[in-house]
Amino acid sequence: MGIISKDFSFGSLPAGKRDLITDVPGVKVGHVTLSDGSVQTGVTAILPGPGSTFRQKFPAAVHVINGFGKSAGLIQIEELGTLETPILLTNTLSVPACLDGLISYMLADHPEIGTTTGTVNAVVGECNDSKVNDIRGRHVTAEHALEALHNVSEEFAEGAVGAGRGMKCFGWSGGIGSASRLVELDGKTYTVGALLLTNFGRKNQFVICGKKAGEEAHAAEEDYFSRDTGSCMMILATDLPLSSRQLKRCAHRAQNGLARCGAQTGGGSGEIVIAFSTANRVPHDGTETVHTAQYLHEDLLDTVFTAAADCVEESVVSSVFHAETVTGRDGNTLEAFFAGR
Repeated sequence: MGIISKDFSFGSLPAGKRDLITDVPGVKVGHVTLSDGSVQTGVTAILPGPGSTFRQKFPAAVHVINGFGKSAGLIQIEELGTLETPILLTNTLSVPACLDGLISYMLADHPEIGTTTGTVNAVVGECNDSKVNDIRGRHVTAEHALEALHNVSEEFAEGAVGAGRGMKCFGWSGGIGSASRLVELDGKTYTVGALLLTNFGRKNQFVICGKKAGEEAHAAEEDYFSRDTGSCMMILATDLPLSSRQLKRCAHRAQNGLARCGAQTGGGSGEIVIAFSTANRVPHDGTETVHTAQYLHEDLLDTVFTAAADCVEESVVSSVFHAETVTGRDGNTLEAFFAGR
């Protein structure tokens, strides 16, 4: 649990109780971390809310800032504007294993899938952790994905855990970062939360609250792993009643939070945002000829945009601040930001 905003100022909006994405009511997160020699990887699961995600879907949107990624399930969210499964995060070559686990998870509780109705759009995001992880070994299994789903809770760790175990952010150990912001509208308090899987940037780019926090890159570091060839998966959640179109507008603002931290969005870096709302759940069956829902007025979105950007900014920094030093494949090491400071 982070709450680093007590020591640093990431905008003016207040943070939620935990300063995590799980401040959005109903959202839960779980990890499985694999840490054994050259195996430094894992799975992170985001459960968007209670009950069946398939029978009662969540309004959702996707925004691709730079498409150098191998995620699954994004096209259908883009087309239909709904999320119908939990979201799993892992390393690049473990997407198929996590898809297998997530599909099994959904089939277990939904006998109608593939029989009396269509199939299921399982959603998995990824980043490349091959600097310290034996990614070719594909050590993540479908069982690990199921375990992460069963581990979900309102409390969860940040840093080099779960899918973030072997990730590098601005040259240091990175991984999972999260934050939340409270938005008051018409006398009611709503929450916007973010969870990031950070794996991008170079040391000389890192900015914390407007101040350079990195160091100059040396010529000797100019290899594949020192270039901006990583990625960042960003999950935005809110209990605000937003349409899929409004969620996509919020997802666009995630780039503002990345930019505040010094991100350059390199050509080989994949930055993808998935945004969903826990309000106005959408029934799978067509028993309602007209589905009625209320949505936030467009003129009130500016504060929501600010909250999304602030959450993303803090989540980047939080992923680095919470990460420990990780040593893995071939003795390669990702040093913790605070190591030796």
